Amino acid sequence: MTAAETQLTLGDAEYRMFRDLFKAACGLWFGDDSRFLLESRLARRMRRLEIESFAAYHYLLRRESTGDDELAAVIDELTTNETYFFRERSQLRALVDEIVPTLLAQRAGPVNIWSAGCSSGEEPYTIVMMALQAGLRPGVDLRVHASDISRRCLAKAREAEFRESSFRETTPQLRDRYFKEKNGLYTLSPDVRQHVTFTRVNLLEAARFALLGALDVVLCRNVIIYFDRDTKKRVVESFAERLAPGGYLLLGHSESLIHVTSAFELAHLSRELVYRRPRAGAPQADPRHGAALAALRRTARAEGER
Repeated sequence: MTAAETQLTLGDAEYRMFRDLFKAACGLWFGDDSRFLLESRLARRMRRLEIESFAAYHYLLRRESTGDDELAAVIDELTTNETYFFRERSQLRALVDEIVPTLLAQRAGPVNIWSAGCSSGEEPYTIVMMALQAGLRPGVDLRVHASDISRRCLAKAREAEFRESSFRETTPQLRDRYFKEKNGLYTLSPDVRQHVTFTRVNLLEAARFALLGALDVVLCRNVIIYFDRDTKKRVVESFAERLAPGGYLLLGHSESLIHVTSAFELAHLSRELVYRRPRAGAPQADPRHGAALAALRRTARAEGER
């Protein structure tokens, strides 16, 4: 019987081995409710490699000579990379209209922005487009760095060719201005592409954050929902170490740092509440403001993204 014909079933001990391996390697957490997903996506990868047992595949991932490349490949299988341009638009508007001008007024030099977990590149490219629309000068007023753990996603982001599904929140006018369509693929203008630098970063490897230089804003939206609480704390506190005092952290609208860390305070913008690294001596915000954060984000989502 070939690997393609074998019915692959993940046993209890094997499930725990893979769960712990992926948590330690990249922070992905597969609880009991995600066991079937883990089993099916591992099995899909194993059939492609003609590996007939989970134990053999686990051994392959642990082998020093081949593990890194195969681990990166299977992480591509395990992660969901659904995104689109102008996602959670109200928060990006707050970034371009309020956060960047505020930081520019405080010092000389460009604002350094990191899109962590950028998937196929729609988020960092959106930031550049919105900055251009707002009269800001990418490369002068702001620099945009982007990273992901997935090599496949980074290759797609650098290629900058997108399908119709990426434009569900993009106006026809902006699509016509910044993209050229051919055979159902939309290629992004070099005027936008040149202002985003892509780097492969595992968010558990904080030492690699230094590649990005000093940071003023970190966007890590809809990423830490895949981590358990300890990993969330580790990653978010690593962000705090890289951010300049007074720098900002933007999470997804469904994400919160309640019961995770006190390394950030809440910053009240005109239509958004975001997280900010406190300046030396600044009082910490009351963590109970999390309810206000959730309520304001719901309002922004209902009104600001229409």
